Amino acid sequence: QVQLVESGGGLVQTGGSLTLSCAASGRTFSTSVMGWFRQSPGKQREFVAALRWRDRNTNYADSVKGRFTISRDNVKRTVYLQMNSLKPEDTAVYYCAVKSAYSSSWIAGDYDYWGQGTQVTVSS
Repeated sequence: QVQLVESGGGLVQTGGSLTLSCAASGRTFSTSVMGWFRQSPGKQREFVAALRWRDRNTNYADSVKGRFTISRDNVKRTVYLQMNSLKPEDTAVYYCAVKSAYSSSWIAGDYDYWGQGTQVTVSS
């Protein structure tokens, strides 16, 4: 089992920045890919970014490329999502997830463990 705890959400104005954190504990040796997803009311959960733990290979959704950066701290076993130039359409609950298999993925169903989510609200 892997436990994930997100933090860092909040309210920010358009154009502002936030950094989300996701700390992993438990059987973290099984962590191959860590990803961020988001979900707005009435919408499906959508992929935001993913990082392959071993080589730091990253992938981003087109909607956040150039604005969001995913990174990790191996010692703290924590992954971060730096979000810049935030827009109202970025408003959502953001979830951290772990995928045990090595290949990165943008599909939520491929991930094995999920955090509880943290709310990000961008005001216009």
